[in-house]
Amino acid sequence: MKNLLVNLCVAIVSTTLTFYLLEQKTTAKEVATETIANVQLVKQEKETPINQKPRDWTNQFYTNDFVSVSKAATAAVVNITAYSTTGYRLSSGSGVIIEKSGYIVTNFHVVEDGSNYEIALSDKRKLEARLVGADPTTDLALLKVSGDDLVAIPFGNSDEVEVGEWVLAIGNPLNLTSTVTAGIVSAKARNINILRGAYSIESFIQTDAVVNPGNSGGALANTRGELVGINTAIISESGGYEGYSFAIPSNLVKKVIADLKDYGKVKRAVLGVTIGEVTERLASENGMPDLNGVVINNVTRGGSAASAGIQRGDIITAVNGISTTSVPELQEQVARYRPGDRISVEFYRQGKKYRKSNIELNSIPLPKN
Repeated sequence: MKNLLVNLCVAIVSTTLTFYLLEQKTTAKEVATETIANVQLVKQEKETPINQKPRDWTNQFYTNDFVSVSKAATAAVVNITAYSTTGYRLSSGSGVIIEKSGYIVTNFHVVEDGSNYEIALSDKRKLEARLVGADPTTDLALLKVSGDDLVAIPFGNSDEVEVGEWVLAIGNPLNLTSTVTAGIVSAKARNINILRGAYSIESFIQTDAVVNPGNSGGALANTRGELVGINTAIISESGGYEGYSFAIPSNLVKKVIADLKDYGKVKRAVLGVTIGEVTERLASENGMPDLNGVVINNVTRGGSAASAGIQRGDIITAVNGISTTSVPELQEQVARYRPGDRISVEFYRQGKKYRKSNIELNSIPLPKN
């Protein structure tokens, strides 16, 4: 009887212990499974950083490789000297080779007083240049040289330039050849009222890269070595650099230079309106979520806007899907087209948003005698 009780106790203890251990093992498995399920696996390839706009990270510099960009872009930047017919030195500035065939873009104010032009390349060669054409309304000019082994800089998309992005200014300030400075984009679509004329276009990229007299006509390059602007002006009380410089965006440069190359002059289209900035009252009356847009103050009779049914008081917010948040942005977008080109326009009217497509642009009206 005694052995029976002992065996019974041993069996009960063994069974209890077995169930306990089995339960602990099952619980451990469940906990481990739950932990793995809540852990995000880390992939070996590079991923798009969180909270940043997706872009082609494989083709982007992961560090700001200013050395590589400087080497590539500097070779395409030249020094321009303008002379009178008698050989008197009138002015100097910078220029950018945009085609290996010898086309060079610069500022109009660098060449406007000259009759003959000497180009000094980054390798110290000197070439004679001829003026192909110029456009005072955008302060751009196109020169042509003949030479071998010329290095051209590729165009970038200035619409994609973002505030805070690193850029390099390359030029010949104060006759210091092939000078490179770096900064960030401080703002876009700046109007600083330096160009004369009713149809002048000022929609500058503002940077804090150091620019001085002599930089005019030089390159503003991004960290991929692409041309995103032509350095044009500074705001200064002393005559030297005081913190802000301004460049003509490359998308506008590309259109103007194409016209000068093909026609010897710029073919400008206009919408046929006078415009102004949007106020809080106008934005509220039209149910706009913000003040980003351009209000139509007047519509020219017989112009493109009038023919399309655009009215005084309408607020334009985009051209061909590209936002126009300010007067300079709208002027720049329209200036990229030639007479006869067709565009679409998005605008607010009386609290509703509309899109008008297939608007044919007219040319600038001839001055009345």
